[in-house]
Amino acid sequence: MSRFFLISVLLFARITLFAQVPVVSGPMLGPVELRDAKVWFEVNNSVSKATLRINKKGETVYKLVPYKGSLGNEFNPITFTVGGLEPNTTYEYTLLANDKPTKSVGQFTTKKLWQWREPAPDFSFLTGSCSYFNEPAYDRPGVPYGKDSTIFTSMAKENAAMMVWLGDAWYTREVDYLSEWGLWYRASRDRATPILQPFLKSMTHVGIWDDHDYGPNNSGAAYHLKNASRNVFTSYFPNPSAGQNGEGIYTKTSWSDVDFFLIDDRWWRSADDVLDSINGKPNPEKVMIGREQLQWLKNALLESFATFKIIAVGSQVLNPVSPYDKWGRFPVEYQELMQFLQINPISGVMFLTGDRHHSEIIKVDRPGYYPLYDITVSPLTSG
Repeated sequence: MSRFFLISVLLFARITLFAQVPVVSGPMLGPVELRDAKVWFEVNNSVSKATLRINKKGETVYKLVPYKGSLGNEFNPITFTVGGLEPNTTYEYTLLANDKPTKSVGQFTTKKLWQWREPAPDFSFLTGSCSYFNEPAYDRPGVPYGKDSTIFTSMAKENAAMMVWLGDAWYTREVDYLSEWGLWYRASRDRATPILQPFLKSMTHVGIWDDHDYGPNNSGAAYHLKNASRNVFTSYFPNPSAGQNGEGIYTKTSWSDVDFFLIDDRWWRSADDVLDSINGKPNPEKVMIGREQLQWLKNALLESFATFKIIAVGSQVLNPVSPYDKWGRFPVEYQELMQFLQINPISGVMFLTGDRHHSEIIKVDRPGYYPLYDITVSPLTSG
């Protein structure tokens, strides 16, 4: 009897091993352009070979795109970049794990080539910040900080072109942000939340970070694991690019006649307690986005031909009264940007911000010029 039991246990373990689902999370659509697209997954360490099989919808001719990066690690986020596509065309895809089709399937439609041919197409996009997914063993005691997550089910049903994550897409805890392993664990664990999965594949996703998916609360340039955090973030958000020269995560993306400038408000950020002013004069050493990124933003705005130019940043920009996270607490840098927008004929600028755990619209009138708007969208599930 005991021998039969032992054989049964071993057989069950073997079946369980081979029945292990190879996909941890995803698919998630990254940027989808005119002739290429990014598709993201996370697979488990049993996968030694990953391939994306893709075809035009309704056709049976497939293209195979192999993943050429490292596999078999504890955390395995992977991104496929598929080129050679045609504009305004719907494609279907399937992830192959170890040469076997998985249930991770989806589709996307490339952008339309409208320039010089017809008016810019209308579109809608979603945005928001602050997504906390409870893990009771490591959460603060008391009432759970993460609230109802069914908003993601509703968002998945929207016929939107894109989701712009405004920071805090996951929340690192004390057990996470003191180690590199913890940073990887938190991103992987929260991204795999089941209710997120339909939303992730329903539209393009791009994002910026804020303090909680960067590191500890209110962390900035001094965070000792900032390089590791950047590696994690760029592995879980396949944005078009990530800063320059290995620093920061700022980038730009476009849809129709709208340019989105995705700003990094953490990599160069001075500590909040650095004095705003010294001897009555604004402190030039206190910065939020840093000289390099500010110069990039200025040049990118000047070079933009888009009707609308949306600057997405984790901290509020135009709030004149709040003592909390806002660009105004970095007065020299803030005034430099406001002056730049005043003296240069740049049309259609507005701000999208997060962090504050409430939503609001702030309007700032500018004599002789159009008003600026700061639209804060927060939270998605936290608080």
